[in-house]
Amino acid sequence: MAEQTALEETSGGGGAKPDPAVVRDALGVGVAVGLSGFAFGVTSAGSGLTLTQTCALSLLVFTGASQFALVGALAAGGNPLTAAAGAFFLGVRNAFYGLRLSQLLALPRAVRPFAAQWVIDETAAVALAQPSRRAARIGFTVTGLSLYVLWNLTTLLGAVGAEALGNIEAWGLDAAGPAVFLALLAPMVRTAVERAVACLAVVLVLGLLPVLPAGVPVLVAALAAPAVLWVRGRRRAAMDDGGMPMDDDARGTGR
Repeated sequence: MAEQTALEETSGGGGAKPDPAVVRDALGVGVAVGLSGFAFGVTSAGSGLTLTQTCALSLLVFTGASQFALVGALAAGGNPLTAAAGAFFLGVRNAFYGLRLSQLLALPRAVRPFAAQWVIDETAAVALAQPSRRAARIGFTVTGLSLYVLWNLTTLLGAVGAEALGNIEAWGLDAAGPAVFLALLAPMVRTAVERAVACLAVVLVLGLLPVLPAGVPVLVAALAAPAVLWVRGRRRAAMDDGGMPMDDDARGTGR
């Protein structure tokens, strides 16, 4: 009963954000991220994918991190199945966004299969930041629509432009994809634990690149998170036993 009341309050108008403000914020996110589709188009064309394949990835997959991971592994000479596996594991997070958004948005059943295509980092962030269900629906829709249209348009432009330029490595455009990916990731690494995971993942990838097939080091790097969390748990257990001092996160200075 309390949960139902909370949902009703969430969809109510108390403290609601004005619709124009929600649209403005959502468009800002959609336009800013959508323009990076150009980098994906360039990277994909440079990895050997055709114009049709590149555009199909953006139309059907529509999750930037997974797309960049796929074409990056292919460009490095990786096995297509390994590249697809890496892209798949990166995309799994969207399923967890969907579980949360399904309760928040409460969309009609007929709409949900179409809305699922837009469940990504940016739409989830905008929707979850809203104070009411109405604002969340507007934020999700505007962000998803603007981002989907721009991402696919700039993907097309990037792929066509890369074909016209010829060898993108000569222009240095092969670094565009990784640069965009790092630019999106860097602001999210805030705590000491997150920095440790990022550093360990980099060490694993660089260390395994010479000995493993392309694409596999990225999959192995996923072990950085459980490894860091295991070490952190051991340190906290030792601290509880009166042994080691607290780490930065335990002191509350990790952020």
